[in-house]
Amino acid sequence: MVDLTERELDVLRLVTLGLTNKEIAKELTVTTHTIKAHVSSIYEKLSVSNRLQAAVYALVHELVVIKN
Repeated sequence: MVDLTERELDVLRLVTLGLTNKEIAKELTVTTHTIKAHVSSIYEKLSVSNRLQAAVYALVHELVVIKN
């Protein structure tokens, strides 16, 4: 099991929805610098190198749930 923080899971959910760092920062009311740090941490913890890989990993391993 991957040990992501609650905030990293929030960021990962929004990445999976296709939001940009700027959009995620606005949604979570933080800076884009903070989001970049979270995204980098997520990549490292999931052993992935891009947003698509992170999103696929999240969905396959049910780390996030996308509701219609």
